[in-house]
Amino acid sequence: MKLAGIATAAALVPMLLFATNASAAPQTVTYKLRASAVGQTSDFTLDQGLDASAPATVAPNGAVVVTIDPALNKVPAEAGGRQVREIKGLALRLPVPANSTFTSASLSGGSGLGGTPTVALQGNDVVLSVPGPIKGGADFELPTVTITLQAGGTGTITTKLGGTSYDAPGLTFTAVVSVIGFPVNAAAKGYPDPSPVLTTTTIG
Repeated sequence: MKLAGIATAAALVPMLLFATNASAAPQTVTYKLRASAVGQTSDFTLDQGLDASAPATVAPNGAVVVTIDPALNKVPAEAGGRQVREIKGLALRLPVPANSTFTSASLSGGSGLGGTPTVALQGNDVVLSVPGPIKGGADFELPTVTITLQAGGTGTITTKLGGTSYDAPGLTFTAVVSVIGFPVNAAAKGYPDPSPVLTTTTIG
């Protein structure tokens, strides 16, 4: 069985749109993704526009609030001639920046997610997790993520997306597609390349 349809289904799964407050212009991020199923893999890219929000400056040891506001998206009903049944297990990683300490993270809003999303610190990453399932062809909106950091004494706080390689991905999910009438799980993982700066906050 060829993986092309599965990989295409995974590639078409929408990613997140973010919003920037200290207002950088919206930018486009290219994720390199790899889908795997039944012992085969397929590599592809996915471009996504995004914004992000954080203060331009902060006092030493002060609070920095970063807001990530996803836009409405849709899961494709089919891709590569194969039915997309659903996506599930989506996780997006946002590293805690240098010169800051994680304080808290919260979610608000969101719709059509098929399950209750969560956000938590895992290691040095803030991870937004959406268990799903989200049916093929359905509209959904990821929740707004608010992350509060404590600034260090000097320097800058630079926020970026997580992921540096297929072995250290920043975005993962599973697409369930129909192959000869049977459901097949295609695991997708990827990272931004190049990885842009989302926001920069100067301490001082």
